[in-house]
Amino acid sequence: MTKLKSRPLLGTVLNTFRRNADLFELSGSDMLVMKRGSTSTVSLQDLISPPSIEKGVFGTSCKFLASGGREFLLRGVRFPDACSFSNAVKTAWIAFNLDALERDADRLTLLHAQIANLEWPTTYPAACLITPLLHDANGLDASLLSKLNLEAIGPEAAALVTRVRNFAESAKAIRSAAIVSFLTSELERWKEFFDTIESKPLTPEQRLSVVVDEDATLVLAGAGSGKTSVITAKAAYLVKAGIRRPEEILLLAFAKNAAAEMSERVEARSGVPIVAQTFHAIAYDIIGKVEGTKPPLADHATDDLAFTNLIKQILKDLVLTLTEVSRAIIQWFAHFLVEPKTEWDFKTKHDYYSHLEKQDLRTLQGEKVNSYEELQIANWLYENGVAYEYEPDYEHKIEETGRRDYCPDFRLTESGVYIEHFGVRRQMLADGTERLVTAPFVAREAYLAGMEWKRKVHTEHGTTLIETYSYERQEGRLLTSLAEKLTPYVTLSPRQADTIFDRVVEMAQVDTFSQLLATFLRKFKSGGYSFADCDAKAEQMKLGKRGKAFLAVFAPVFAEYQKRLGGRIDFEDMILRAAHYVETGRYASPYRHILVDEFQDISQSRARLVKALKAQHSDARLFAVGDDWQSIFRFAGSDIHLMRQFGAEFGGSFDGETGVHRTVDLGRTFRSVDQIAYAARSFVLKNPAQLSKQIVPAGTATEPAIKIRMVAKNDDQTVLVETLHALSSGIEPGTTATVLLLGRYRFLEPDMRDLKRRFPRLRITFKTIHASKGLEADHVILLNADSGRAGFPSETVDDPLLSLVSPEIEAYENAEERRVMYVAMTRARHTLTILASKSRPSSFVSELAKEPGYKVAAFTEEDVVHECGECGGRLLDVKGQDGRIWYRCEHVDHCGNILPACPSCGVGLPRHLDGTPDLACRCGCTVPTCPECGDGWLVERSGRYGAFQSCVRFPSCTGKTRSAAAPDKARRRRQSQTGQIQG
Repeated sequence: MTKLKSRPLLGTVLNTFRRNADLFELSGSDMLVMKRGSTSTVSLQDLISPPSIEKGVFGTSCKFLASGGREFLLRGVRFPDACSFSNAVKTAWIAFNLDALERDADRLTLLHAQIANLEWPTTYPAACLITPLLHDANGLDASLLSKLNLEAIGPEAAALVTRVRNFAESAKAIRSAAIVSFLTSELERWKEFFDTIESKPLTPEQRLSVVVDEDATLVLAGAGSGKTSVITAKAAYLVKAGIRRPEEILLLAFAKNAAAEMSERVEARSGVPIVAQTFHAIAYDIIGKVEGTKPPLADHATDDLAFTNLIKQILKDLVLTLTEVSRAIIQWFAHFLVEPKTEWDFKTKHDYYSHLEKQDLRTLQGEKVNSYEELQIANWLYENGVAYEYEPDYEHKIEETGRRDYCPDFRLTESGVYIEHFGVRRQMLADGTERLVTAPFVAREAYLAGMEWKRKVHTEHGTTLIETYSYERQEGRLLTSLAEKLTPYVTLSPRQADTIFDRVVEMAQVDTFSQLLATFLRKFKSGGYSFADCDAKAEQMKLGKRGKAFLAVFAPVFAEYQKRLGGRIDFEDMILRAAHYVETGRYASPYRHILVDEFQDISQSRARLVKALKAQHSDARLFAVGDDWQSIFRFAGSDIHLMRQFGAEFGGSFDGETGVHRTVDLGRTFRSVDQIAYAARSFVLKNPAQLSKQIVPAGTATEPAIKIRMVAKNDDQTVLVETLHALSSGIEPGTTATVLLLGRYRFLEPDMRDLKRRFPRLRITFKTIHASKGLEADHVILLNADSGRAGFPSETVDDPLLSLVSPEIEAYENAEERRVMYVAMTRARHTLTILASKSRPSSFVSELAKEPGYKVAAFTEEDVVHECGECGGRLLDVKGQDGRIWYRCEHVDHCGNILPACPSCGVGLPRHLDGTPDLACRCGCTVPTCPECGDGWLVERSGRYGAFQSCVRFPSCTGKTRSAAAPDKARRRRQSQTGQIQG
């Protein structure tokens, strides 16, 4: 029966509102449904199941479901008619699906076979290879398999259908199982290859990294973990396994010598002729093939010094030619060269003083000042031709007060006006009144009393005092307010911009700024940033006026730089132009496997080129080897964000998941012993943004492997020679050892000819830390690990402005310099010796020395560092002109705390011991603690009223007490006088 219609009377009663169908009809491969005089068609392909029948009091109902959630109901039919119609439809539906199954039988059989092969895959089931299979399975499932009646098509066909449908529903789990199966069998299959490809068998981690072949694979290769062996084996494996032909593999390195070495090594080890190239070489080739010729390279492209000098020359020329630009440049040097932080940005004196010492708070006139706000005032005076003295002796002699001689902040030479800048801000109280407050670590009452004392001095001596305040800068009117206050006393005579710039050049301040501009320019170009991007980022980072001032200088410098390139290109242009040609299809890439060495050094532009090459082939793979712990070339444009976000940047997609990639941690180091390897790992992971890696050291140290030697002033050469002598003495007779001297800067290189002559059994070399990447030695000596402008960590590398052209803001202090230190530490196989200034050791040295987890060899008694009770800094021993030992605060220009050595031994320093009220020296001497400062101790003195005890820090500290011996002396004096009278 091909038609089914409700009985006339019953159908009318049950379908009063005409919501149900009036007629079902089977016509060929379609179901016709008549309702309210209109007919709709439903294909048997869309039929989810045969019509169902339900008997009721008022006759039988027939219902069927179609795709899209459609439901069709016919009521009031005869039961026999409904059964007959349902059977007819079911027969037609099964036949239709069997026919459809027959038409797609080959597709189903192939899909089933491919899915079955995933149980024992012969190639790595990368997302890019399995995605087309999943797409086919989903398509067939939607169009056919989901609609089949498994009972109707028979057990064999049902098994095929079920497997394909299960894959469509659980593709991720099935692919994961396939990966495990492949890796297990592949590692066994290529065991002999892995045993012999290098001079030593590859480690389990190295083998795994070679056979893993995801859309994007990142191999985390820590220092000394054998990354070159991995790349060599990977290239050879791809060819020998028949995965790729040599011409389909692109092997990329960052330096020419690294590329040449890699090419030789691959061919020597495997016989596979794959030529490694640098990024610039492949980019230049792409440009040549597209354009027919290669544009000339800018002279400075391969010379960093020439590049920086070009930027410096552009700055000078802009000062001479453009009024607005020259003003912006001079404003930068006068007010924004250093980070504009004040004492209000710090919680302790030590932190504030440390910050000041990192900044070169040197005025345009040449003197160093004590705060950023004083720097602003001094430079404003200089800019406007107002002659001044900084901290001169006050012109009137002040009676003895216990204070140091009065030196006001500024004295204007011509008018004799004095300027005092007071570090106070205004605080509104609940009752609507306001009061002056000081920075967190400044004693408010004492400071305010000092302000009143200075005002009183000027009043009493009739000198003119102009006052400025920190709250004026906070309110954005420090300099305008100063100008108004000085109007009655001085006539401004602004200096010419070129005159000020010549002064800046003379003080060498332009050199550091030119390096900052050069680094920023490279990152700006390679990242494809716009000035709008940088403006927005500056707002986000709250860089304020300094950010705007920098961009006001950078914009014209960049425009002039681009203009001077002319028809030539720099390396950034080269990479970007090549990437554009690949992206637009003007260059057809033959590469289906891209292997990149030292991936942590990749820049935004290089990443863009890699992505473009990978995108040209759906099955192209990226294999990257690197170590984010060794990312130390930010100044050359490298962007650590690209490695930290590897999956998001380069990964594939599978079953709705994006960023699909695989990370393999090599872990095992073939270089450093445990103490060095673990200490270096702990040190670099202090920055939580670094990717965590496990470390398996090369061996176990039997003696302390890391030592710190504190070097007294001018003793650098002596201590270095002593260290080398100790290393030479420890070598077995008839053998030699390698020693690598490392410096943060090139100028630290000692007299190598003399050292090699004096220690013939040591093969000594010197490298900067950046140049030492990839090198190793039995023993490493790190020179001059000191604090200061040219110290380590460098205080110019991590300028926050560079984050404007980085996707990821490195918020951790000295983030890149910490990685530089990691590189230095991990050059050593057996020992690492760090030489640091006793008076100003770097923060890295202090950290290594203080924390027991680093297991650094303990200091000697002479190297013990005491804490300054005034500011929390270090008290360092120095020898006075009289030959005596004194302990002076490291922040000598700011704190001024100084203590004599122990009165008993003359060498140590009395300090508090746990649970004792007095101060004690290591020699055993104890002295009473000063009740005022707690840092010094009381000594006997005599005055007009007899003996008393006062602090050794007098007059800095006025703490004192009556001498215990004073009453006895007075009594004896009275007795003596009484006896004389009686006599």
